[in-house]
Amino acid sequence: MLFRTRRSRFLLWLAFGVLFGVVIAAPLAMVGLAAVAGTWNGVLPAEYTARHLADAASGDALASALVSVQTGLVASLAAVLVGTWAALAVRSAPRPVRRVVDTLLHLPVAVPSVVVGLSLLVAFSQPPLALNGTRWIVLVAHLVIVLPFGYGVVSGALDRADPALAEVAASLGAPPALVLWRVRLPLLAPALSASASLSLALSMGEVGATVMLYPPDWRTLPVSVFAQADRGEVFLAAASTVVLLGLTLVGLLTLGLAKGRAAER
Repeated sequence: MLFRTRRSRFLLWLAFGVLFGVVIAAPLAMVGLAAVAGTWNGVLPAEYTARHLADAASGDALASALVSVQTGLVASLAAVLVGTWAALAVRSAPRPVRRVVDTLLHLPVAVPSVVVGLSLLVAFSQPPLALNGTRWIVLVAHLVIVLPFGYGVVSGALDRADPALAEVAASLGAPPALVLWRVRLPLLAPALSASASLSLALSMGEVGATVMLYPPDWRTLPVSVFAQADRGEVFLAAASTVVLLGLTLVGLLTLGLAKGRAAER
């Protein structure tokens, strides 16, 4: 082991704590303080108020939060379904085909989300699929962005899964559909939950492609935060960010509980 002494382990944890505090904890703390700040002229707020949080949980901000939740749920569910289907489908394909499909499905990771948004804007602005100006183009954009992660998690789980169980079930006369439903999917249940969690978190925070595509009646909360900050409403933007973090955390905790139960089974 590289860090065997107590002193070296202490220094390692100290370095991690400092890095975590500076990079993650401190910015989150500043956002939380800004969300409840009445006035802020010094190092810390001079006054505190819950008005910004109340505004972030009502009116247009609440509507944007509900849009984000719906978009995240639809995108994560679609990413799990399509990613799982793709991962299972390419298992029996020749190795060159698998490499090509794997590369294509991971391609959106290497492309900026703004490019994804522009591509969809150009592709779906004309018939027969004129989705521009509708909520559907936003959902498609989120699916394209989170699909590589949903596919990657399930594909990695398939690489680690023991194929003997499915082979035994098939040798006993079970049809492919029954093998999939009773053997393969239960083995993949923890990976499916992890895939949904990652997809949900990414969708809830996506703004690059969404800001190029969203119609007036389908504005997600990250886009509202961007607009609030652009107008100089920093405290309201911070409160909306706290709401966004809370909604995302609730979703991740719910999926985490499902993952734990799936792992126990």
